[in-house]
Amino acid sequence: MREYLVVGLVVLAGLAIFAAAMGVRRLLAPADPTPAKLTTYESGVDPVGTGWQQGSVRYLVFTLLYVIFAVDAVYLFPWALVIRSELGVASLVEMAIFIGVLVVALLHVWRRGLLRWW
Repeated sequence: MREYLVVGLVVLAGLAIFAAAMGVRRLLAPADPTPAKLTTYESGVDPVGTGWQQGSVRYLVFTLLYVIFAVDAVYLFPWALVIRSELGVASLVEMAIFIGVLVVALLHVWRRGLLRWW
């Protein structure tokens, strides 16, 4: 039970620090709510109309592709750092399969024309 006590104390300390920071912010931050500050805006543009508008899905596709390849880079860098010291041929084959799947996915996206902006 001693280990759980340490975890509980760390959680309580984190909550106390969070509460203290929020309290200090409330005391020190200027509060001057004006109608202009309370309006909603999207990327610096005032909302006009109903808000329901059809847009291009290309931005979403680019975002998802970026996230996929960024997450893959997170897996590749640590693997590349320890490949010579601790990992063997099996790990090299596994990573080649992993990169092969990524290349096939990228070729599929390119073939479908999803990488063009226009």
